[in-house]
Amino acid sequence: MKQLNCLIIDDEPIAREGIADYCNEISSLNVVALCKNVLQANHYLENNQIDLIFLDINMPIVSGIDWLKELKNSPSIIMTTAYEEYALESFAYNVLDYLVKPISFERFLQATNKVYNYKDHNTENKVLFIKSKKQLKKVNINDILFIEAMQNYIKVITLEETIITNMTLKCFKNQLPDDNFIQTHKSYVVSKYKVDKIIGNQVIIRDYKIPISVRLRKTVLDSF
Repeated sequence: MKQLNCLIIDDEPIAREGIADYCNEISSLNVVALCKNVLQANHYLENNQIDLIFLDINMPIVSGIDWLKELKNSPSIIMTTAYEEYALESFAYNVLDYLVKPISFERFLQATNKVYNYKDHNTENKVLFIKSKKQLKKVNINDILFIEAMQNYIKVITLEETIITNMTLKCFKNQLPDDNFIQTHKSYVVSKYKVDKIIGNQVIIRDYKIPISVRLRKTVLDSF
């Protein structure tokens, strides 16, 4: 997997270091510079190739939003801010995600996974990083058979293993390509391309029998 060169722009030293610490937990993210304002960032971008920018909004001299409006051929952008009210405006400038401080590592990981999936439209090469047992596991999306929601966590069943992670099914599903995955039940999301057959109110994937709810039955059948 290609390593992403990251630039962090925030006027607060603690915030810059916090984002950098999160990036250091993910081997595919390489922090190349920390900038306290957009003028420093402009100078760095003139001579360096950047794949991803973590951008604060409320900064002196020029705000993150105002800078974003004028930025040409921008790399992927993830907003990191204490202000919720700029989210809608930010997405108008092709921001990939909007993180509101304080930012949990799980939410940060979800945002960076989104960057990889945006950059790579070939499903066979798309990956997710899943936090499980105090480590990050890299999973090829094409290897996922289905996801099952339990009480306070989900199980991701792949070709080779089952990964347990503390995340909601909805949150995990939002990271998956809609064309490849479909929800069959309130507790199950399956890979359409891994389905062997449908019998009655069940989807069969290998030796697994996954239920289809009455409410979702028509949607599931129509998708096939």
